[in-house]
Amino acid sequence: MYWPGFDPGFFVDGKILHDLWVALALMLVIEGVFPFLSPGAMKKMMKSIAEMDEKSLRISGLVSMVLGVVTLYLVN
Repeated sequence: MYWPGFDPGFFVDGKILHDLWVALALMLVIEGVFPFLSPGAMKKMMKSIAEMDEKSLRISGLVSMVLGVVTLYLVN
């Protein structure tokens, strides 16, 4: 089932799955705060995002990913 030299313990028994679930849970909590606190503003923001061109959306996505990677680097 696994190739030679592969240690499934890192993925199965290790801490990585726990960390991934924690990251997913935190992402869901953080993304849920804004619509919970201000659903009207969230609707308005979603409308403005829907009207943005694809290049602007890609750039904002890239900036978000870079900020996330830099934050992870600084935290760890």
